[in-house]
Formats: sequence, C-alpha cells, structure tokens
Amino acid sequence: MTSVPTGQSFSVEEEQQQQLEIKDSGRVQRGEWVLNSPDPPGICYELLGSIKETVFPHRNKKSSSSKKRTPWKCAVSFLQGLFPILSWGKNYKVSNFKNDLMAGLTLASLSIPQSIGYASLAKLDPEYGLYTSIVPPLIYALMGSSRELAIGPVAVVSMLLASLVQKIEDPVADPIAYRKLIFTVTFFAGTFQAAFGMFRLGFLVDFFSHAAIVGFMAGAAIIIGLQQLKGLLGFSHFTTNTDVVSVLESVFKSLHSEWYPLNFLLGCSFLIFLLLTRFIGRRNKKLFWLPAIAPLISVILSTLIVFLTKADKHGVKIVKHIKRGLNPSSIHQLQLNGPHVGEAAKVGLISAIIALTEAVAVGRSFATIRGYHIDGNKEMVAMGFMNIAGSFSSCYVATGSFSRTAVNFSAGCQTVVSNIVMAITVLVSMELLTRLLYFTPIAILASIILSALPGLIDINEAYYIWKVDKLDFLACLGAFLGVLFASVEVGLMAAVTISFAKLLLRSIRPGIEELGRLPGTDIFCDISQYPMAIKIPAIVIIRVNSALCFANANFIRERIVRWVTEEENKVKENGKGSVEAVILDMSNMMNIDTSGICALEELHRKLVSDGIQLALANPRLQVIHKLKLGKFVDKIGRGWVFLTIGEAVDACLVSELVCLSSC
Repeated sequence: MTSVPTGQSFSVEEEQQQQLEIKDSGRVQRGEWVLNSPDPPGICYELLGSIKETVFPHRNKKSSSSKKRTPWKCAVSFLQGLFPILSWGKNYKVSNFKNDLMAGLTLASLSIPQSIGYASLAKLDPEYGLYTSIVPPLIYALMGSSRELAIGPVAVVSMLLASLVQKIEDPVADPIAYRKLIFTVTFFAGTFQAAFGMFRLGFLVDFFSHAAIVGFMAGAAIIIGLQQLKGLLGFSHFTTNTDVVSVLESVFKSLHSEWYPLNFLLGCSFLIFLLLTRFIGRRNKKLFWLPAIAPLISVILSTLIVFLTKADKHGVKIVKHIKRGLNPSSIHQLQLNGPHVGEAAKVGLISAIIALTEAVAVGRSFATIRGYHIDGNKEMVAMGFMNIAGSFSSCYVATGSFSRTAVNFSAGCQTVVSNIVMAITVLVSMELLTRLLYFTPIAILASIILSALPGLIDINEAYYIWKVDKLDFLACLGAFLGVLFASVEVGLMAAVTISFAKLLLRSIRPGIEELGRLPGTDIFCDISQYPMAIKIPAIVIIRVNSALCFANANFIRERIVRWVTEEENKVKENGKGSVEAVILDMSNMMNIDTSGICALEELHRKLVSDGIQLALANPRLQVIHKLKLGKFVDKIGRGWVFLTIGEAVDACLVSELVCLSSC
C-alpha cells in the first residue's frame, strides 16, 4: 500500500480551500448586488410618470434623441398621444373609407331605433338617446384607439341611471330636474373616467370581476326585459322599482285593469321578426346586415301601419313629438353646487365603472381578433372626455355597445371613421326624419330592446365560471340574485363584497410552499407539485407567494414556525441531527409593510433561540429597500442575503460544515 506524500496532500487541501474561498467571495459579491439595489421610485414620481406615459406615449426616456426634442416635437407627441387619429390618419386610404362608410351606415340603421328605445329605458325623451349617438362617438373617434368599438347609449347603463337617479328626482313629477341630474351624473362619470386613465387607476374597474359582470349583466337583462312589458302591453302605470317581484306584481295588476291587445300584437309580431333575422344572421355570416337593419325596417313598417290604420286612436301608444336639430347646450343645466351634488357624484362613479368595464372588455375582445392591442388607460381618458363633452351637449352616459360593435366589426369597419359616419347619419336623421317618427309605436321600441337582451345573458360563460372557480361563481350568482330580487345597487354591492371577500381570503391565507431541489438540476420547486424534488438535509426552504402585510403576517410567521418544528421533529426521530437553517425564497414577494417586517423579526428571534439561521434569497426591489430601512438586514447579517436559493443553500451547508469541524 503506497502512501501519499504529506506535502502533496497539503497542496490538494490548500487548493480546495482556495477554490472554496473564491466561490464564497463570488457569492458574497452577488449578495452585495442584492443589498446595493437602487432605491425604488417614490409614489409621486410614479404618478407623474404614469401621466407622462399617457400623454407622451412615443417618448423614450432612455434614448439619446429624446434629450434633443424641440418644443414642436413635444407638442406633436402630446397631440398624437391625446388624439391617436393624428397618427394613423396620415396613412388613411380611400379603400378604408369605403368599408368605414358601409359599416357606419349599417351601424346607424341599428343605432337610431336602439337609441330611442334606450332613452325611454333611461326615462328620458327619445331625442336624448339620439343626441348621445352624435357627440360622444365623434369625440371618441378623435381620442379612442379601438377600431371597432361602437359608441352610444346602452341598455345596462340606461337602466342603471334610471334606477339610481329616480330615487333622487322623480322623472314623472319633475322631468326637468331629473334631466338636469342625469347631465350632472354624466359629467361626473366622465370626470372619473378621465381621472382613472390619467392616473392609471384602471385597477379600480377590476373590482367588478369578470364573473360579477356576467351575473350583473344577466340579472339586468331579465329586469330590463320585464320592464319592457310596459311598452309591449301598453300599460300607462308601472312600478318604478327594479326588482323582479315588484315588476311582476305591477304586470299582474295592470293586466287586470289596463292593457291594449293591439300593442301586444304589434310588438310581438315584430319581435318575432327581429329574432328571426338575428337567427338567420348567425347561421349565415354573409347576411350580417340583415339583423343590423331589421330594427330600422321594423320602425319604418310599424310607423306606416299605425299611420295608415290610425291605430293610435285605438289604444296603440306612440312616440309622438321628437325634437329636431343639433344637440342643444346643457352646460347651464349642470348642478355642480346643488343639494344633490354628492349623490350625483356617487351615481356618476358607479356609472363610470360599469360603462368602462363594458367598453374596455368589448374593445379588447375585438382588438384581439384583429391582432392589435389597445391601452385601457387611454381608452378611459377617451371615454372620460367624450362623456364630459356629452354632458355639455344634452347627452347621458355613453359607452361601447357589444351588439353594435359586433355589427360594426361584421360590416368590415377599418377604423373609428365608421363612428363618424354613424354620428353624421344620426345627425342628418335628426334634421330630416324626426317628424316621420311621430307615429312610431312604443311597442316596437320595446321589442327592439327585448331582441338585444339575449346577448347579455351568457349561460355558457356562467357554466364555465362554475366549472373553473366556485368562488368566482359565487360572485356571479350574488350579482345576479342581488339585481334580480333587490336592486341594481344591491347587486353591485353583493358582487363587490363577494369579490373583496375572495381577495381578502387569498391575502390572509396566501400560498406558502416548501421547496426541494429537482434531481440533476439547480432548480428548486414546490415539493407538493413535484414529489420527485429532494429536500436538503437540515435546511428548510420556504417560498411565500404574496406580499407580506398586516393581513397575513402572523399567519405566515406561525405557518413557517410550525413547518420548522414539524421538520425538526422528523429529523430528530430519524436521528439525523436537527434543522440548521431556514431559507425564505422572496422572489414572489412583491412588497412588505411594517407588520411584515415585525413578523420577520419575531420569526428571526424564534429561530435564533432554537439555534437556527435565517437566510433570504432573491428579495424584490421594494422588499429589500424596506428591509434595509427597517434595519432587518443588519439583524440577520448582510452575509445572509443571497441572489439565488442555490447560493443560500451552499452557504448554509458550508456554515454547517464549519460548525461540525469546529465541534
């Protein structure tokens, strides 16, 4: 047996020690990279940056050319950011206009009868629905970025305004005060929408989750449909409540006292016609124009029938006089210092959020089909300014309509010029055709609204929500039942409450994972998801998948302590020593507050008392900044903050070996 010379053995050990020191120095240096991260920007800087990004979208701060921008270029960039039409308008072609012209005319044929019907749904005179289809689409065409979105009054917002505003002012007892309050609400809605976009507060719209909106829309559609029985049956007196019990009770009472069969016969006949054309249009995509012009055909034919047969003398209720001409100014009618300004602002906020939710969802859906992206914040700014302008010109809250947008898309629109064509067509109709609409039966308007409602009830989507997420379905069901059996605001409140409860539940009980190393790799994964992952002896690696804040700090601390205790008991039972270190993977921890820091300090004290070292791996910018300000890094030692989990594991193993060798 040959022996290795002592000098050679010593040189090998010396070389290994030298390599270990080099590795440690590299690990320490990378740990310093984490600790010396730049301070995150302040909240004021972020807000100002958001406004600049919205107003100057083409400005690149990092480019050297941005420093040489002249005031003229800055002004052009500002105008292009505010009015996207200035960017794409330079390349607009005649072939595009042909498509937009056809789409705009098709859109107008659907918009005119729908606007009149939705105005009655909002308890306003018919002309105000037509006004809302003129000014807001023109403003949106200048400022909006969606090519397909069709702007105007919609059923859900019309019903929402009527149900909320009539509790403040009675539209029957004082229609002028009611109308003034509607304009004031529209002004506030536009102001809130513009503010959301300028300050990038679009997340406020997300408080109404997708599931809640599905339930709300379905409940609202049923209520709207039941309310149209007033026009379809020719009732003169009807309840102002919006819950299904009150509406059905009012229907049954009116059936025993006053209703006119001719209204029902006329309305149902054209409702069948409208639904039939919709069915044909869905079966044959080339006939998309048929359901689009069917409402206008229904209005023309029914008006001729009433005029020729003098059916209005036999109980058929008609629209009667519609004011002609341009939108009159309504600036002087805004009540910004009246007794109801606070209530108007509240209704405006609710209307703003519902209108934005529908418009942004519709716009993004069709943008995805066309393969481009729209900026939600810019859309909010455009919606805000169009509603502010609308409040000055006798309009009520306008937004993007799903049914009209689908028609606009199917008609081959290329740009928002189709909205301009539609608005001009409605304006010409206001000048020339309002007298012809005098004999239009109310039952036809009710049938037009009823024919549009099936698109608001998405049973397949509700089933999908139930299948994917039961808590989401609970929010959907809460909104649906709240609107159906209580009121619009109760339905909205139920949806928001359930969504908040779901969010709070997930914040209080966040995902906490114990990690192990995948065989043959340096990747650390959740051992419950990857059972083949190997635990590191004497080391517990834990990842927290949420912000560490007051809502969950104690829960996370107690959970970690319990895991460490359980692991230590297992290790001792197997006779393999004890837990020497706990590594917190902070890569998914987006932020931390003072309660979170206090929880980490308590955890550190507990671990130190048990002889266990705490190490941090890959903390985010906001987290490491606050941990340094809170002196927590100094308490655990700067050498126990690492760039990766692998480096933290190596450092803990080296520390354990040093301890064993010293013992």
